[in-house]
Amino acid sequence: MFDLIVKGGVLPDGKVADIGIKGNKIAAIGPLDDAEAAQVIDASGDLVSPPFVDPHFHMDATLSYGLPRINTSGTLLEGIGLWGELKQVMTQDDVVDRALKYCDWAASMGLLAIRSHVDTCDDRLLGVEALLEVRNQVKDYIDLQLVAFPQDGFYRDATARQNTIRALDMGVDVVGGIPHFERTMTDGAASVTELCEIAAGRGLQVDMHCDETDDPHSRHIETLARETQRLGLQGRVAGSHLTSMHSMDNYYVSKLLPLIAEAEINVIPNPLINIVLQGRHDTYPKRRGLTRVKEMLALGINVGWGQDCVLDPWYSLGTGDMLDVAFMGLHVAQMTSPKEMRTCFDMVTVNNAKTMGLTDYGLHVGAKASLVVLDAGDPIEALRLRAGRLCVIANGSVVSQTPRADASLTLKGRPEMLRRRHNSGDQ
Repeated sequence: MFDLIVKGGVLPDGKVADIGIKGNKIAAIGPLDDAEAAQVIDASGDLVSPPFVDPHFHMDATLSYGLPRINTSGTLLEGIGLWGELKQVMTQDDVVDRALKYCDWAASMGLLAIRSHVDTCDDRLLGVEALLEVRNQVKDYIDLQLVAFPQDGFYRDATARQNTIRALDMGVDVVGGIPHFERTMTDGAASVTELCEIAAGRGLQVDMHCDETDDPHSRHIETLARETQRLGLQGRVAGSHLTSMHSMDNYYVSKLLPLIAEAEINVIPNPLINIVLQGRHDTYPKRRGLTRVKEMLALGINVGWGQDCVLDPWYSLGTGDMLDVAFMGLHVAQMTSPKEMRTCFDMVTVNNAKTMGLTDYGLHVGAKASLVVLDAGDPIEALRLRAGRLCVIANGSVVSQTPRADASLTLKGRPEMLRRRHNSGDQ
């Protein structure tokens, strides 16, 4: 007897299977024709996926677009300045309310694991307290990791160092940084070293905003890779953005990428935001603003797409849909072969789960019973359509259901069902 059975779903590898759930765990996968359950979800012909995962977000700023004003230049630096203005007027209740609203959006989209940076350059640590409260409120349906993020520079801001340590003492999960925003390259490199040492001493992961600039001489990822190896942090470190790499000399990159691979650094490009914020000082040709995704994947580096922003000082759009993120990444990275498109789906599911260290994630017996039923037949179709989430299950409970989006059409008196499905194949 199961609490819930998802019947006849198509798994990402193309296999058709029933999934039996007991409590908050997957208890069986396979033919369950004679099994009984308190609830049955018919997923016949629908893609059943593990939940979407976003390893890079700013939940303290989300849904604040227009407060106190709009980023008129659209640049990263004006966005940082605008965020500084917003911090002076926002309240803890405001941050909690916006974050909870976003978490509802996320859950409805099947996004059930999020890593959010939270600004520690505020002596009140208002955002930290707010998101710690949110983490507790959403724990039954969203895995929320928090990163202590000294937005204005670990050394550049007078109290950032002590406040970052305070945030970690309060229970923030991951050590963050922004070395390219320090006053000098030397300070940036030193910040990477000290922050990695703090993480190693506490047994924590590292997630560094690294080289989010068009400047090809911003090479803090090199220091991050070296410190990762020196301190034995392999597999526990993420380099986010890495946009300067799109402008680096190819010979230097040919030395840098193997170093990243040896250090087992996880990489998080954010295509929606990188393509909007980078290249703003270019005339033509304009740079794409995305790091070297395909080259890193070819070396076995774990790369996953991040969302970064939704309706905030840096980005005026967004819905919380990781399929939108992967769809943009697919285009900007020119990953259009069937194999590459399936990889893009992995980059918002299993790859990102690895980055966040989610050990009970996936579609296997014993995993957490969190999954998504999509209105598509396979991962490529899910990307092409940004398929609807027919059912979202979190920790064994159905948290969202949406009607199927099939439509009918009449042409010259011939009623016909519009075919939702297209066989992606491997052609």
